[in-house]
Amino acid sequence: MDDRSLTKRIQTLHKAAAKEPPSVVLQLLEELKKEPAPTEEQLRSTKAGVVVGKMRSNTNKDIARLATEIVSKWRKNVDSAKDKRKVELAKDSPTPKSVGSPLPPSSSSNKPYEGNPETRHFKTDKVDLKRTGHQARDGCIGVLYNGLAYRATESVEEIVRLAMEVEAAAFRVFKGDTPEYRQKIRGLMTSLKRKDNPALGKRVRSGAITPDVFVKMADVELASDAQRAEDEKLQQENMKKAQVPMAEKSISDALKCGKCGQKKVSYSQAQTRSADEPMTTFCECTVCGNRWKFS
Repeated sequence: MDDRSLTKRIQTLHKAAAKEPPSVVLQLLEELKKEPAPTEEQLRSTKAGVVVGKMRSNTNKDIARLATEIVSKWRKNVDSAKDKRKVELAKDSPTPKSVGSPLPPSSSSNKPYEGNPETRHFKTDKVDLKRTGHQARDGCIGVLYNGLAYRATESVEEIVRLAMEVEAAAFRVFKGDTPEYRQKIRGLMTSLKRKDNPALGKRVRSGAITPDVFVKMADVELASDAQRAEDEKLQQENMKKAQVPMAEKSISDALKCGKCGQKKVSYSQAQTRSADEPMTTFCECTVCGNRWKFS
């Protein structure tokens, strides 16, 4: 696709996003997705990346999802082209140091991760976090990457793509860069890195839990089966401790409240002193709540 065709498509898409119904925008995005990915130069000259990138935070989840997929495809193509140029430069370079020297890890590599999966981090994996043009959101992508990459053997590019999708879903659900949005991102990362809950990360990476569902899960849903069972056991123990035996109360019209004068008093009796002493009567007015006791 040449520059003119791409420019025309992007202009049409930009106008449709402002005036047309979502179905029209979705159709244009689907057509754009089928086209070969543009080069880095085309993306810069036509500003296609800027227009489609903004749609990742669209309130329509289908538009946001499709825009994210297109941007991911374009970015992968650009990164792949960069890697190809690096290889060619390494081959053509006359300096001994560059001949046969390995290239630094790239975020576009689709090879399975071969390092220690328990120490993965976006810094050590050399991940470029400049994805959204918004520093806070890019930082959240990094936080999610660290959680999703924990104990994972998937490629760097695959984890980055998933982290971007989860971040975009959270950004939509929590209406932008809000305190709730940031708190949720941190909570998801913490849940993903729990050593006693490896199944959560596997389910998210496999697609069993989609990003849209993942960002809406409550803490109890994010917990492992063992953790939920332990929490339930602790809750039952606390309930038992709180259930202090209470003496059965009766209602009497012979007792009069000294505060409001009503004769609607509930009372119970307990032996608070030695057995040969009279029982103590505990009274409570059902009208004003006044309490007193007598023997």
